[in-house]
Amino acid sequence: MRIEVSVNGAPRAAEVEPRLLLVHFVREHLGLTGTHWGCDTSNCGACTVLLDGEPVKSCTLLTVRTDGHEVTTIEGLWSGTELTPVQEGFHQEHGLQCGFCTPGMIVTGTAFLERNPDPTEAEIREAISGNLCRCTGYENIIKSIRWAVEHPARSRESRVGSRE
Repeated sequence: MRIEVSVNGAPRAAEVEPRLLLVHFVREHLGLTGTHWGCDTSNCGACTVLLDGEPVKSCTLLTVRTDGHEVTTIEGLWSGTELTPVQEGFHQEHGLQCGFCTPGMIVTGTAFLERNPDPTEAEIREAISGNLCRCTGYENIIKSIRWAVEHPARSRESRVGSRE
């Protein structure tokens, strides 16, 4: 089937098998390997991307369902020069260990903060509850998202040379 989809702001047209999962399309056809493939059952959230701004698990979404829509992967969140507040929060608060869940956590956290810019800890926990981390115990992930709440317009690039 022929699809036309915007991926990270760039229009893409492709011929895809009707059964091709979105996680395989972005990784294998587009070379965007930041989206991780973890469980194939939508349990872990490592494959989370944004579809029209909403987090979805790409391991259970058929690529043909994205025809005419906007897909944003972890690569699409980065401007190319500055980290987003959530990305910087993960850096500042040590929100990762092995890093496998990190792209899905950052994508989910980013979309969540778009809807709720000043969440409670309980709301952050609920927002990321569909994403599993097997390493951290979630405390630093929650601190990372909280850091982004407290520093929404700051980035690592804007503080080069400062010692905060």
